[in-house]
Amino acid sequence: MLTPGVRADTAEAARLLDPEFTEIGASGTLWTREAVLAALPTFEDADDPGAEVLEMTGTLLAPGWVQLRFVTVRGERRARRTSLWRLAEGGEHWPMYFHQGTPASDA
Repeated sequence: MLTPGVRADTAEAARLLDPEFTEIGASGTLWTREAVLAALPTFEDADDPGAEVLEMTGTLLAPGWVQLRFVTVRGERRARRTSLWRLAEGGEHWPMYFHQGTPASDA
């Protein structure tokens, strides 16, 4: 979900988002899966290389649940992020269940 190619491919983005996905964006906006999928094409710039990802760590919270924590830097914007990934029924892939971004200072 962090690369422009995936974000520009609605079918691939839909595969990576859990049917119950929600997000609290760094702007404070509450997003549903449907709203994110509808808005993704408007967010992307073909010349933008995407966000730089720093400090990624992962924790297995319970069987079938993983939390990722990381920092993104995109131009002058920096955000601390966390996401929860739930193993899909049948165990074939890990779609993102929840995501939150919080603006962060450079420090």
